[in-house]
Amino acid sequence: MNPAEKHLAQSDPRFADLIKRSKRYEPRTAVLARPFDALAESIAYQQLSGKAAATIWGRVRALYQRRKWMDPEMVLQTPDETLRACGLSRSKAVALKDLAAKTIDGTVPSGPALAKMSDEEIIERLTAVRGIGRWTVEMLLLFTLGRPDVWPVTDYGVQKGYAKTFGKRKLPTPKQLHRAGEKWRPYRSVAAWYFWRALDSDVPGANRS
Repeated sequence: MNPAEKHLAQSDPRFADLIKRSKRYEPRTAVLARPFDALAESIAYQQLSGKAAATIWGRVRALYQRRKWMDPEMVLQTPDETLRACGLSRSKAVALKDLAAKTIDGTVPSGPALAKMSDEEIIERLTAVRGIGRWTVEMLLLFTLGRPDVWPVTDYGVQKGYAKTFGKRKLPTPKQLHRAGEKWRPYRSVAAWYFWRALDSDVPGANRS
């Protein structure tokens, strides 16, 4: 076990059992991500199944297929009707353009700037974008930036995995989950990973590695 797993396993024998029978958490090295691309994809995926979202996102990316990275300026110049034809809802098309505009004006930091910011600073900055909530930024922190102590207390999968692991009949409230997570600092991202792994069903983040 790595230090994070040892810390979690020592907190409760049921957590130790969960870690033992689950796919191991492999800490990833933080990367200097392009937040525009990662958040644009998150917008496309909101409230959709993985397969449907992937199809829509593939169509959006095909509009800019000669580029490795999406250009915010080009996105702003793309007619709304073109984005809607890819399968984006009206609200998602508006959110994507707001993301592009706020990337251009500096509200959305660059990758190197993000690396120097705290989790809460990043959440505060990125939730200024239309259609980007705290949960979306938490997923960016977890899976793109590899931050070790992110605790998404509103995530249904984390709530359900917690209840299943500890034999709770009801899902914890965000407040209850926040309080429970204090004992897993500074490795709450790892705790979230294992609660996702506790579930048999497909939940946000459960199939990520």
